[in-house]
Amino acid sequence: MSEPTMPDPREVLRLEGVRKSFNLGTPLESEVLHGIDLRLRAGELTALIGPSGSGKSTLLNVIGLLDPPSAGELYLLGRPTRMVDDETRTRLRNEAIGFVFQFHHLISAFSVLDNVLMPLMIRHGKPSATEIDLARSLLDEVGLAAYADKKPTQISGGQQQRVAIARALVTRPPLLLADEPTGNLDTRTAQSVFELFHRINAQFGCAVLVVTHDPRLAANCARTVQLVDGQIVSDALNSPLDG
Repeated sequence: MSEPTMPDPREVLRLEGVRKSFNLGTPLESEVLHGIDLRLRAGELTALIGPSGSGKSTLLNVIGLLDPPSAGELYLLGRPTRMVDDETRTRLRNEAIGFVFQFHHLISAFSVLDNVLMPLMIRHGKPSATEIDLARSLLDEVGLAAYADKKPTQISGGQQQRVAIARALVTRPPLLLADEPTGNLDTRTAQSVFELFHRINAQFGCAVLVVTHDPRLAANCARTVQLVDGQIVSDALNSPLDG
């Protein structure tokens, strides 16, 4: 009998045989994810690629604890999550996962600083002075310290996406999920935002999973996972491109 595998202390996320079906128990039942095995460690910057309809969004929703798997198990920081109740799932998601989307979803009535603080305000109301200092430092990290008091409508699309990244990091999550974060930006701005992901990944040491259709951006991640028809068909380390 083989000895049990020791847990990896740097492992942030582990999926074992994860399946996801919709319309369970009906004639329309369909399985979208077919037994996904995936591990992400702290400090990894990983691209998730695949054609439209391959299941990327479904997988991201499962990883983000927005949707439970139909079978298999998802471990977040070593904790199994498939059978936890909704309250626990929400708490784990808020504490451990940051989200960046293609459309930044900033609130135009609030300042840039307040948008960054929003996850903390949702969690426990008025932010502390320490939390405000943290939000300002994150804005400084993404090059927007001077824009803290402006409204999102007063800054560019690329700057708005940088605010969204700062907002995702304000809770210091061990896992950052980004769904086509550069898909709504021009090439030059997209590159600068992606370089920011690299810097954030190196500085904060969180695991970062980026869904992208851009092969050059994917190739600049340390690792690329390819999903086709609800199955991982390749999972490989990359050699960063020059230039």
